[in-house]
Amino acid sequence: MASHMRHYIPSFTLFNTSIESYALPEKFTFPFFYQPHPLCELAAKELQDYLLTQTDWCHNFGLEGDPEGVGKMFGVLIVQSPQGDIGYLSAFSGKLADQSQHKHFVPPVFDLLAEESFFHAENAKIMSINDQIDALTQDSPLSTLTDKIQQLESTYQSEERCLREKMVANRATRKSLRQQALSCLSGAELEQALDTLAKQSVADKNALKYLKLEWQDKILAVRSKWQTFHNKREKLKEQRKTLSNTLQHKLFEQYRFLNICSQEKSLNAIFEGTNNPTPPAGAGECAAPKLLQHAFKHKLKPLAMAEFWWGSSPVSEIRQHRKFYPSCHSKCQPILGHMLKGMAVDDNPLEKAWAENNVMDIVFEDDAIVVVNKPAGLLSVPGKTIQDSAFTRLKKRYPTAEGPFVIHRLDMATSGILVFALTKRANKSLQKQFITRSVEKRYVAIVEGEAQQQSGQIRLPMRGDPEDRPRQLVCFEHGKPAETDWECIETKQGQSRLYLYPKTGRTHQLRVHCAHHLGLNMPMLGDGLYGQRTDRLHLHAERLIIEHPYTKKSMTFEVKSPF
Repeated sequence: MASHMRHYIPSFTLFNTSIESYALPEKFTFPFFYQPHPLCELAAKELQDYLLTQTDWCHNFGLEGDPEGVGKMFGVLIVQSPQGDIGYLSAFSGKLADQSQHKHFVPPVFDLLAEESFFHAENAKIMSINDQIDALTQDSPLSTLTDKIQQLESTYQSEERCLREKMVANRATRKSLRQQALSCLSGAELEQALDTLAKQSVADKNALKYLKLEWQDKILAVRSKWQTFHNKREKLKEQRKTLSNTLQHKLFEQYRFLNICSQEKSLNAIFEGTNNPTPPAGAGECAAPKLLQHAFKHKLKPLAMAEFWWGSSPVSEIRQHRKFYPSCHSKCQPILGHMLKGMAVDDNPLEKAWAENNVMDIVFEDDAIVVVNKPAGLLSVPGKTIQDSAFTRLKKRYPTAEGPFVIHRLDMATSGILVFALTKRANKSLQKQFITRSVEKRYVAIVEGEAQQQSGQIRLPMRGDPEDRPRQLVCFEHGKPAETDWECIETKQGQSRLYLYPKTGRTHQLRVHCAHHLGLNMPMLGDGLYGQRTDRLHLHAERLIIEHPYTKKSMTFEVKSPF
């Protein structure tokens, strides 16, 4: 009771149950790759219960299968009040039920929907220009004149074609008459006949010339009118662009973010030194920066954070109901980089050499190739910050070889069979086998959920997510073909063990095909990108069948899964 009587902090929520048995985190969450702290899981559970029972607003999350439903990312931030109370803040990304603010949630960093916001008046000007541009584009003199120009050009081309056909016929007739004159006439009669034919030729050419001039004048007159309206529309577009850029810059300047050192920066300043100095649309509207901003503003100490998806999955991305996900990179990474400055934050697991002390077993080696069993956590090739990799280890093992040459790769989190070529000749042969897809690969994986069939095929085209690398998207418009066959080995305790047979080799293909709602809709156990992070990703390259580069004999390599 005493805690409730203390100074009121907006949106600060005390836990419904005792948290005395929970240990507080030593460092703040690294937001781009994490396992939720138990307190975050508890706070998320309480927030989810609230979403199920509240009656203040209505939002179609698509939980009843409605294709018009829109899922939403929510976040919780465990905080400590100045009085020492432990509680949490809640937030949603973007808008919820068409509103920026709701009871129980922290407010936006800047509410552009507020009635007193300059956004309404300045956006109204832009909308007015949009209406004028639309009026000039559709059912307007500009549209009518465009049709008129096309009609005139079509008629001119038709008349010119007819005239040219007539000229060709006249030319043939004159040729015949000229030959007759040359054979039958002489002297003055011949000269007069040839002169008459020459004048007819000139007359035909003049007719074509005058036809062109006549139609050029007609078309030019209409084009001149069209240009007047076109210039007016282009001027409006330029005016709209200027107003939009000015409003955008002004908006970005209103989004100002604090950190624990009370340093404040606008979106413009935060993105100024990045590769993309113009902040992307929606920057600052995600749950994570909202939560931290509210905490810093009210002198609350951030302890841990987690974000979860609520509702139906988007078409392209992998988002599963109630699952936790890392913060996005394109929008949040620069902002959170500023906001977390001065705080003790967990190390980035992706910059740590997980398998530094793990042995990489040699499965097979001869003068042409070497086959290894890569442990989970070891890169296939050196990364930006981590040099330890299967490649660099083999480079040390074979200092005098032409290779090793990288033929294919496995994700850092994936364990299993990798083959390298030791000579240029072997490299050429193996590359050809992988390109022509004559190599046979089998992976074993454990996924969350029980497969309802014994086998199947997944055909979902994929591409990288430009706004949230290294995540991949399913994209039927711009994605590259990606094919996976699968077979269920066993199901128990809500999980399934699968054999996966990739027919293509897209980045994260097996992980996406398993997790996406149009695929198996069952993320792999331990998948920190598309599912829930655990001790490791349960994906192992178990079998590889290739043709030896020199002997041309089929070779099968198999290493049993460690899980």
